[in-house]
Amino acid sequence: MTYRRGSSSNLNLLRWKLYRKAKNEKKYRFYTLYDRVRRRDTLETAWDLVAKEGKAAGVDGVTAEVVKAQEKGVENFLTELEEELSTRSYQPLAVKRVYIPKGNDQFRPLGIPALRDRVVQMAVVLILEPIFEADFLDCSNGFRPGRSAHEATKQIQENLKAGFREVYDADLAGYFDSIPHDKLLSAIRMRVVDRSVLKLIQQWLESPVVEEERQSGKRKPPTKPGDLGRGTPQGGVISPLLANVYLHWFDKFFHSQDGPRKWANARLVRYADDFVVMARYCGERLTSWIEETLEERMDLEINRAKTSVVELETPRSALDFLGFRFARRACQIVDGRWYWHQQPSPKSLQKERDWLREETNSSRCCVSIKDMIERLNEHRQGWGNYFRVGQPRQTYRALNHFTRNRLIKHLKRRSQRGYKRPEGKSWYTHLREIGLVNL
Repeated sequence: MTYRRGSSSNLNLLRWKLYRKAKNEKKYRFYTLYDRVRRRDTLETAWDLVAKEGKAAGVDGVTAEVVKAQEKGVENFLTELEEELSTRSYQPLAVKRVYIPKGNDQFRPLGIPALRDRVVQMAVVLILEPIFEADFLDCSNGFRPGRSAHEATKQIQENLKAGFREVYDADLAGYFDSIPHDKLLSAIRMRVVDRSVLKLIQQWLESPVVEEERQSGKRKPPTKPGDLGRGTPQGGVISPLLANVYLHWFDKFFHSQDGPRKWANARLVRYADDFVVMARYCGERLTSWIEETLEERMDLEINRAKTSVVELETPRSALDFLGFRFARRACQIVDGRWYWHQQPSPKSLQKERDWLREETNSSRCCVSIKDMIERLNEHRQGWGNYFRVGQPRQTYRALNHFTRNRLIKHLKRRSQRGYKRPEGKSWYTHLREIGLVNL
């Protein structure tokens, strides 16, 4: 069990005990958790984690900075929450919906709960996470302590080397917005039967949603996702855990005695709602099982337009997963030797280029060169750290070249006389001297 950074020793000990209890007794159901949620050290740790994660405000406009600016603001904030939880008078506020671009003129809805609700949600996560961590399988890699997308790509590589080269590449349509509440709560009750904790979760699932019209800025009348009985806000602190709890049952079905792990010798790799099923032969029986289990048994929807079977032994075929592209390539050093090449996908590279164009366009001429380069370096190093696994050298080289060209064009545009580099120095040397860092 991975400890939460910033947690008190008492809370870490409690989480460890919950994990061991759940690990050793697979059918045990926890019924006294609410008192652990409302404990002061749990709320304090939850506050530290939430305040560190982001500055977004919910419908009430309150941010962590606003609370900190008040005299004894944090102490009073937590005391009020503790009292509301102790007296069972806590009621969540509506969720603020915003839209973030995801490319191709499309937007992803993001639900932002109020700060007070995010803190209580984090407190519940701190208590429930070790319980469900004891149940989660190794094929699940997303939104779990100590796991990352790199773990998922490592599993992909291992499966490819082992001969599982026909891949069912799935895409779930609006997964977070389509999780059925009744089945989700049933999945939670398999481990948690504390009515007060279950009531909190149900309240968050049924919280009304408030969004603003994009043009006028006026708020639309609140809507209740609970009326449809589906969805958990993508942006809520507890939503990733709930999403994993529900899809854990797909993992369980897959690895059961009647599942394709047994009769098809297939492999499952999942990162949140993104997953692939890998097999030596991906026939109709396997694809039908996946689709029937997800759509009929779990009441989810598969996006057929973005779902396909990829045969990686076929020339020029490739698998795009979690921003990476996996493809078979001939080794340039040893003749006749093949290997599984891993690099950033064309879509990931294009997205990064679009970001660089936006940051270096003509509207950014008011930004100082120093500030611009610092922002470029910070973003590109984060991008490079994510894609460092595999063989990204060629992609890094191309992106470095693109960045230099964009920055040179930007420098020349800033001056009516034309920007000139120091005499006797190349653009490469000059940009490096003023702070640009290569991947």
